[in-house]
Amino acid sequence: VQLQASGGGLVQTGGSLRLSCAASGHTVSRANMAWFRQAPGKERMFVASVKWTARTDYADSVKGRFTISRDSAKNTVTLQMNSLKPEDTAVYYCAADTPPVTVDSGMMSERAYDYWGQGTQVTVSS
Repeated sequence: VQLQASGGGLVQTGGSLRLSCAASGHTVSRANMAWFRQAPGKERMFVASVKWTARTDYADSVKGRFTISRDSAKNTVTLQMNSLKPEDTAVYYCAADTPPVTVDSGMMSERAYDYWGQGTQVTVSS
């Protein structure tokens, strides 16, 4: 299983970015997939997840601004980020729980995920 994250960059406050996670070795629609982020000097934190059931969950800090989705044809998971704020600045990681064994309440924990991508930097300037 390999995950390749892309789409990061530098954007001004209020702007948008679209992150993509290309998966190989498994099928995203049959896995639990998630995005986490890690800001400098801070722990890695949950951002959003999509279960194999299509249930989505979001961190409170990104609700209403970020949208996670998956494309079965391309075997990718996307994180659309709108209304970006300086506090969204971080390295963003995609992760996979496959086979999908985690219950709904555990989806926000790093320990639920077996595979991680390399990360992509998102910088939001004020």
